[in-house]
Amino acid sequence: MMSVAAAGTLPRSVDPAFVQLARSWVKDPARQFLAFIWLAYENLVTSEPTIDGRDLERSITQLLEPRVRDAMTGDEPFYVQHGPFERETMRAPPAQPPEYDLAFVLRADERIMWPLEAKVLETPGSVAAYVRDVTDEYLTCRYAPFSESGAMLGYLLAGTPNDALKAIAGKLGVALEEVTDLPTETNRWSKHVRTVPAGKPYPPEFWCYHLILEFPSLHRSH
Repeated sequence: MMSVAAAGTLPRSVDPAFVQLARSWVKDPARQFLAFIWLAYENLVTSEPTIDGRDLERSITQLLEPRVRDAMTGDEPFYVQHGPFERETMRAPPAQPPEYDLAFVLRADERIMWPLEAKVLETPGSVAAYVRDVTDEYLTCRYAPFSESGAMLGYLLAGTPNDALKAIAGKLGVALEEVTDLPTETNRWSKHVRTVPAGKPYPPEFWCYHLILEFPSLHRSH
């Protein structure tokens, strides 16, 4: 019979074995995770589902999730989830835990996730909110605390992906390098040093992957 911790008990401790597992399970993010994102995106634009212009970011992400799942074999040691919570960095109640737009979750320990955050880019230059997620969430360890990498998805409504990537690089003040393992040119990665809270076993180096997904037929409804 499955054993479930009783309500009100403290979460399991973060021991050295957990920290090692959290750092070691990701081998090659581009092949391991991001290839599924591109397959899901291709399916999404081909099938032309109804996307709610009042809430583009959530609507697109919600539609991506089942298509990512369909692209997977089902034998992977992880699954994909829309809107999972990161309880490691949750502040004291009644605060809500951080919530990822998408994450790949390790089946062996579902506290361990590889997150992806999404932002709508109305133009290539409208990257302020996108960059804030990198600097204020990933680089403070609030997001992906135990992971050495994570991803950003830019849903671009107008302009070119390369111009958006140039704007992101400029705002971040770092070079964006090509992801050679993926077949499209609109993938990049950047390397950062994070601010790790005192006493926390989080990795200080962080690789952020950047994917620009084009949606030229969409626009925000106000």
